[in-house]
Amino acid sequence: IIESFNLTEHARYQIQKRKILESWVEQTLLYPERIEILADIHGNTHYLKRIQEFGDRWLRVVVNPNVAPSRVVTVFFDRRVK
Repeated sequence: IIESFNLTEHARYQIQKRKILESWVEQTLLYPERIEILADIHGNTHYLKRIQEFGDRWLRVVVNPNVAPSRVVTVFFDRRVK
């Protein structure tokens, strides 16, 4: 993962469990199609990108921007996004 982001143990586990490629996470962070600032009650930023190789499903990368470096909290394909 790019150096300006750290992964939590939970995020690492979810990437492995859900068979999400780290390159997809990097592409989502570097070139998101959408960014949702203050997207949840924790003040996290959500980065979203369609992953063509995964049936054009939306990958959501949840980041805590309040620490340095920013921390990837979790990663998942979001079926709710259209």
